[in-house]
Amino acid sequence: MRSKLFVPGSRPELFAKALAGDADALSFDLEDAVAEGRKAEARAAVADFVAGDTVAQAAKLVIVRTNAADSPHFTADLAAIVRPGVTLINLPKIESADALLAAVAAIEAAEHANGVTHPIGLLVNIETPRALADAARIAAAHPRVAGLQLGLGDLFEPYGIDRADPRNVHAAMFALRMAAAQAGVFAMDGAFAALDDDDGYREEARMARRLGFIGKSCVHPRQVALANAAFVPSEAELQAAQRIVEAAQAAAAQSRSAFVVDGRMIDPPFLKRAQALLAAARRSG
Repeated sequence: MRSKLFVPGSRPELFAKALAGDADALSFDLEDAVAEGRKAEARAAVADFVAGDTVAQAAKLVIVRTNAADSPHFTADLAAIVRPGVTLINLPKIESADALLAAVAAIEAAEHANGVTHPIGLLVNIETPRALADAARIAAAHPRVAGLQLGLGDLFEPYGIDRADPRNVHAAMFALRMAAAQAGVFAMDGAFAALDDDDGYREEARMARRLGFIGKSCVHPRQVALANAAFVPSEAELQAAQRIVEAAQAAAAQSRSAFVVDGRMIDPPFLKRAQALLAAARRSG
């Protein structure tokens, strides 16, 4: 999931175009992108689209961002969109493990009511100071949690934190990445609102990749190509990973767990990273 494109739930005229685009995943948004008076209209449009054959046959990861679990819209959101065509539910404004478990119980009830037999996974937004401080416990609270997503707008703007300073961005990214690693789930970078700042988007995306995030969100189709490019391993990286894997095979034949490749001492953590890099390249190829 190098790129995840947000699609406003109240703009059904954009759905098919987004599905035909280059984003690895689509996140149909029922929350921030939808005005209060259009919530019911948006959830009906998204529910109808994700249940269709076009979505079922597309090679896309389909995500729906619901309204917050403590909002008056959450139960209706789940009743509409908990369907077989949805791979992940993106939960916003989760601040504790208890809140996560309460949301899971509501999702389980909706699955039972809608005849969904394969449990839908969760992408949990971390977008408040409290949530960031408790992110590892939130991620580990239930096996449905597939990943954590960083929301820098909500995390920074209310507190006057300067997003233009890369040190601030790095600190938040690192904290979320460590929490995801502790829980054994993936980390996904959030949105970048400045549509005319390609360099800024690239800088954040590259930082996220260096920290082990799997991809970055997009709020406009023009950002999709930037995300896809940032999260593709270079040929040099793939060649180095291949040399490590081949050297590991030779070392294993000699009952050695540590060996040298390109002047670096390689042991199991480096081998695991090389194997993951090659596996990701095969999937994207």
